Amino acid sequence: MRWLLRPDAPLLVNPRPSWHKLSWFAEFIAAIPRYSANTTETARLAIAARDHLFRWAREEGIDFDLGERGILHIYRDKAAFDHATRVSRLLAAGGLERRPVTPEEMHAIEPSLAGDYYGGFFTESDSMGDIHKFTQGLAAATERQGATARYGHRVCDVGADTNGAWVRAHDGEQTIREAFDGLVVCAGVGSRGLAARLGDRVNVYPVKGYSITVNLDEDASRAAAPRVSLLDDEAKLVTSRLGEDRFRIAGTAEFAGFNRDIREARIRPLIDWVEHCFPGVGTRRVVPWAGLRPMLPDMMPRVGQGRLPSVFYNTGHGHLGWTLSAITAEMVADAVMDARMEGDAKRATTTLSR
Repeated sequence: MRWLLRPDAPLLVNPRPSWHKLSWFAEFIAAIPRYSANTTETARLAIAARDHLFRWAREEGIDFDLGERGILHIYRDKAAFDHATRVSRLLAAGGLERRPVTPEEMHAIEPSLAGDYYGGFFTESDSMGDIHKFTQGLAAATERQGATARYGHRVCDVGADTNGAWVRAHDGEQTIREAFDGLVVCAGVGSRGLAARLGDRVNVYPVKGYSITVNLDEDASRAAAPRVSLLDDEAKLVTSRLGEDRFRIAGTAEFAGFNRDIREARIRPLIDWVEHCFPGVGTRRVVPWAGLRPMLPDMMPRVGQGRLPSVFYNTGHGHLGWTLSAITAEMVADAVMDARMEGDAKRATTTLSR
């Protein structure tokens, strides 16, 4: 409530009501008792996903500016640090270890970090990379494996029954309708509408996040920018150093429906944060960006079969899309194979009974 009147608030909720927003927040409140269990499960999934992701990159030769230098969580007061200590226990239960560090250790881990801090937590096993380069490499790998990628198509409608599914799409010139054995919906913030057409309820809400990419054009900026990833819980920001000449800062959350506008009031705090924490980094050339994160009320992705045996979902990852994508891909692939084997078994039983 305190943030409602602040246009630069880390979390901003447009007060204009809608049934979608109200239903999402009602389910979010109902899911709060599962917070601890979901936090632990998210950590477990993230670790499993990392193993798959790194293996894919090695096997397919995907270069995505991988940096395995860990992530440093920073806290400015005791209350925030104590809360982080409790969260660390939940993460440890999922297999993710992070250790507390003093302000002196924080500056040893990342010497370029300016400011006064109460303490922090350091996760040595964390990594960073360029998701754009990774997904381009992954797309090329899937095509080498026999997949057909169709870019520039707008999905107009979908449908399914117990025997298969169909998709109607427009390629910019004509509308095409194709039939398939099954359908996997992984359509980000568009998943809710597609699921409704398929008889399922997937209450994804588009939570807008912002980022800036600071171009490190001068030697002084490159030297002053951090090498280690940082997460500032108070500001709700996370950073990554992408190669030698880019520094990315992402975060904040805005509940404003499907609005994709990039607002100066939301970008300015990101630039101010850089100038405060890394005063040696020049911010003359900054590229802003905004995107819609597909969030489910319990902050967990929807993965698996839908109401129909020919429909599956892999969506609702929120701000952890890349973090969890590799393991949820494996999970939905397993679900598809299980459904196929069950269908083959039923058909075989029917044939024998005849």
